[in-house]
Amino acid sequence: MTGSRRGFERLVSEALDRLPDWVLERLENVEVVVHDEPPRGDPDLLGVYEGIPLTERGLDYTGVLPDRIVLFRRTIEEESDDDEDVRRIAAETVAHEVAHFFGISDERLRELGRD
Repeated sequence: MTGSRRGFERLVSEALDRLPDWVLERLENVEVVVHDEPPRGDPDLLGVYEGIPLTERGLDYTGVLPDRIVLFRRTIEEESDDDEDVRRIAAETVAHEVAHFFGISDERLRELGRD
């Protein structure tokens, strides 16, 4: 829908920029990347957080590689009806994965109506 990987990456960047300031201030040692395809074993995956959530980081959390939030372009585009839908689903996926960075589980996100 977006027409290009670069266009999709721009949508992801915009979604990050729209997060509240307090979120952006805490979002450290994490990179956000786009992959075209999800892992073979999970073809419907929109995104994933890989790392150590803030709630689990102790005083010994130093010198570690950055956490990663990965968004899967093909899956998000296939879930979408049009470009505006791609934008909405990408933004929701960014927010969902950032919530995991903050230590919020899928179960809690469902309780909050944010799954």
